[in-house]
Amino acid sequence: MGNKRNKILLVILASLIAVLFLIPLLWMISTSFKNDYEAIAGGLNWFPKNFTWDNYTYTLLSQAIDVPIFKWMFNSIFVGIAGTLIIVAIDAMAAYGLARLDVPFKKVLFPLFISTLMIPFVITFLPLYMQFSNLGLLNTYAALIFPYTANAFGVFLLYQFFRGFPKELEEAARLDGANKWDIFIRIVIPSARPVLWTLAIFSFMQIYNDFLWPLVATNTPEMRTITTGIAIMQQGSFVSSYGKLMALTTIATIPILIIFLIGQKQLIKGITQTGIK
Repeated sequence: MGNKRNKILLVILASLIAVLFLIPLLWMISTSFKNDYEAIAGGLNWFPKNFTWDNYTYTLLSQAIDVPIFKWMFNSIFVGIAGTLIIVAIDAMAAYGLARLDVPFKKVLFPLFISTLMIPFVITFLPLYMQFSNLGLLNTYAALIFPYTANAFGVFLLYQFFRGFPKELEEAARLDGANKWDIFIRIVIPSARPVLWTLAIFSFMQIYNDFLWPLVATNTPEMRTITTGIAIMQQGSFVSSYGKLMALTTIATIPILIIFLIGQKQLIKGITQTGIK
């Protein structure tokens, strides 16, 4: 009886937390269908009195004016996918090497990797900017992609899975003549698919939602990402057009929602297998 009561309380608590997270999202969507006067007027009007699609049509069809939203979306999605693929590939090899191979000094290397998680990004921000500036890579896709590829979190996540991977499967493959690379690609990686999906979703969300680095690493509208584009429009032509700004923000959330819906089952499996709380 006590366990059932605790489960009910946990469900209620989880529902309340979910509602708290959904309120800003629902308010954003509601405001995107309001005209400028109604959006600025404020109040607790959850449903638009004068429902309109004008904010979306203006935002999507004003490419020749000042909102290259499709270019911003392309940049964000391209940088997110490219950075995620590099993170997954590098972190998978690094984690497997530290967990299962005879890597020299791996007992020292792994704590060093993990210790980098405690270093705030602002500390490495200026050296990183100067490095890309000296290489002449600012305002390029390279500057938007490469800073994300060194990801200690991914190494830690996959390391936990690889340590618990059955050695018997590797030994059986080795007896069949498979080398270390074959074992990694054909046996280990397919088994780690849920964990890799988890890392991919987290990485894509981090890159797609980042604001500060794309803001300073780019200086032309064509290279802006959607997050920096929204900030520019907030201070620009959308400064008093909350409806259009919310429409732009709503459109920007669509790729994240699609990625999550596609990989949610794998995400749950990955979190379960790695024991993330």
